[in-house]
Amino acid sequence: MTDALLDRRQRLLGPNVPTFYRAPVHIVAGQGVWLTAADGRRYLDAYNNVPHVGHAHPRVTEAVARQAATLDTHSRYLHDGILDYAERLVSRFAPPMAQVLFTCTGSEAMDVALRMAVSVTGRTGLIATDNTYHGNTTAVSQLSTRRPPVGGYPPNIRLVPPPGAESPAGGACGAPLEAFAAHVAEAVADLEAAGHGVAALVLCPVFANEGLPGVQPGWLEGAAAAVRATGGLVIADEVQPGLGRLGSDMWGHGFLGLAPDICVLGKSLGNGYPLAALVTSRAHMAAFRARFGYFNTFAATPVAAAAGNAVLDVMEAERLQQNAMEVGAALLTELQNLDHSALVRVTGHGLMAAVEMRDGDDAPATALAEEVVEQMKDAGVLIGRIGRQMHILKIRPPLPFGRAHVMRTVETLDRALRRAQTVAG
Repeated sequence: MTDALLDRRQRLLGPNVPTFYRAPVHIVAGQGVWLTAADGRRYLDAYNNVPHVGHAHPRVTEAVARQAATLDTHSRYLHDGILDYAERLVSRFAPPMAQVLFTCTGSEAMDVALRMAVSVTGRTGLIATDNTYHGNTTAVSQLSTRRPPVGGYPPNIRLVPPPGAESPAGGACGAPLEAFAAHVAEAVADLEAAGHGVAALVLCPVFANEGLPGVQPGWLEGAAAAVRATGGLVIADEVQPGLGRLGSDMWGHGFLGLAPDICVLGKSLGNGYPLAALVTSRAHMAAFRARFGYFNTFAATPVAAAAGNAVLDVMEAERLQQNAMEVGAALLTELQNLDHSALVRVTGHGLMAAVEMRDGDDAPATALAEEVVEQMKDAGVLIGRIGRQMHILKIRPPLPFGRAHVMRTVETLDRALRRAQTVAG
């Protein structure tokens, strides 16, 4: 059955369309933090952040169905639901963040953010980390190292090492923030000298794709100051850490004490319904609107707004940000209590954790990490991998994850590590 589906998939979708796991899972249903396969087997979802308030949450699905049965059209007509959602979303940001632009995906929102930074500053230089992912439009993909642009990176792009533990910027674990700030300052000077100037520094506040290095409040002050000294903006990609996942704060930049100029949101906003957004100040929005005409047929629809409003309702009613803080702390503690020779670092922020693995020569244990993920899947728990060498285990479940789910995940991981080390050894 799986082989037939894979053959059909390649015939219809083409080559190199990725799936999770060596033997992909055929998922047919989801509920809460659980996924059900075609053969009836249930999997604990400890990885997917799109179903932010849980797979198929009845309050969200009912709101979407009710609005779809009433009206779904674009935002060139007036609609209370769209404005209600915009007001609620913006109210969760500190001034001067006051206006929102809706898109369908985080990639689209980031694309707009880059154009907005150029509009505001009149400059074109962009700085990002050299092991990141912010989306897949032509403009945004130029910041990514997963698939370098054909013909090389544009001359206005500078990629710098992230702060962190897997490949510490500057090579010093004890001074990651100083090293990161120095790399950003060097990129700023280089862009200025080349005549591009600096439009923006783009980053995920917790550097999720880079390996979740365990940033702390104040870590990015030096880097932000270097960019702003020449008039550049800071763009915070909140697609992964945002909307309460960190527990302690609604947004990753809030945890850091960083005041970004533009925030990009996605994935979690609609709990699976295509909904993303950009939040910024009135002045920055005006600069963008003066230079670019922007309209998105399928963004800011009444149905999208219904999904977004329902997600916020559930977050409040079920105290999911508080749950992320409490259960996330338990997850981090249990992971840190694991005792395996290949396990060298555990970091976490709320319901997002990373487990770095290295071999006896301190080299990234990529094959071992892959085997652990496969062993976990075979045991009924789904996680993923991140990092430059894909040697860091990533745990990022829906927010209704509970303490019992934590124990199941960590106990399964403990067994998977032992089995994987036996296989690898």
